[in-house]
Amino acid sequence: MSKPLIEIVDLKKSFENLTVLNGISIDVFEGDNFVVFGQSGTGKSVLLKCIVGLLQPDGGDILVNGESIINLSSDKLSEFRKSLGFLFQGAALYDSMSVRENLEFPLKRNFDFTQDEIDQKVISTLSMVGLEESVDKMPSELSGGMRKRIGLARSIITEPKIMLYDEPTTGLDPITSKEISVLILELQKKLNMTSIVVTHDLLCAEIIANKAIVLHNGDIIEEGTIDELTSSDNKLLRNFFSSEIIKE
Repeated sequence: MSKPLIEIVDLKKSFENLTVLNGISIDVFEGDNFVVFGQSGTGKSVLLKCIVGLLQPDGGDILVNGESIINLSSDKLSEFRKSLGFLFQGAALYDSMSVRENLEFPLKRNFDFTQDEIDQKVISTLSMVGLEESVDKMPSELSGGMRKRIGLARSIITEPKIMLYDEPTTGLDPITSKEISVLILELQKKLNMTSIVVTHDLLCAEIIANKAIVLHNGDIIEEGTIDELTSSDNKLLRNFFSSEIIKE
C-alpha cells in the first residue's frame, strides 16, 4: 500500500484551558477528497491552520511526502506553501484589486513569470471556473457565488498539489452550493489535486468526498465514507447529521 501524502500524527492544540485537538491522527492519500465534519468549535479550521503553518501545534506531527512540516524555517515554510492552495470561508479577495489583480497577486509574489505568462494563466484559470468575462470586475460587482469561484480560481492558479478548503459553500444558497461543490470535484480531477475540506454541508460532502471524519470535542469519533457515517448507529453522528439536514 502506498504511503499517505499527508500524515497527521497525534496532533494536539489547546488555547489556554480549552483543548481543541486532542491527539488526532489522519492519513490522506494522493487524490483523496478528505472531508472533516464537526460542529462549530470542534477544531476543524484549527486543523487546517496547523497544516498551512498559521498555527503551531502543541504536540504531534504533520508530515507531507514523509517530511515533517512542523518548525520549518520561514524560508522553507514559504516554499512549502507554494505547493498549497487555500480557499478561505469568505473567498478573502482583496476588495481594492480587480479580479485580474487578485489572480495575478500570488503569481507575482511567488514566481518569476513574464507578464504574458501571467496574462495567459489568469484567463485560462478563470475559464476553468466559468468567469473569464469577469476579469476586469471589482469584487464588489460580484455575487456571493461568483466571489467564491474567483477565490477558488486564485487558489488553484499556482497549480497546487494540495488544496485546503475552509467551509467552501458557507453563506451560499443550495443551488449555488451544489454548483461550487461540483466545480471543486471537477477541478480536483482535472488538476490531480489532493484535498482536505472542512465543512458542515452534507450535500457538498456527498458530492466530493471519498473519505470523511467527524470531530467532536477534539477527538475523531468516526471515520469512513459518507454512506458509512450517515448510516452509523453512533448517537452523536445521528444527531449531527439530522441537525444538518434540518438546516438545509
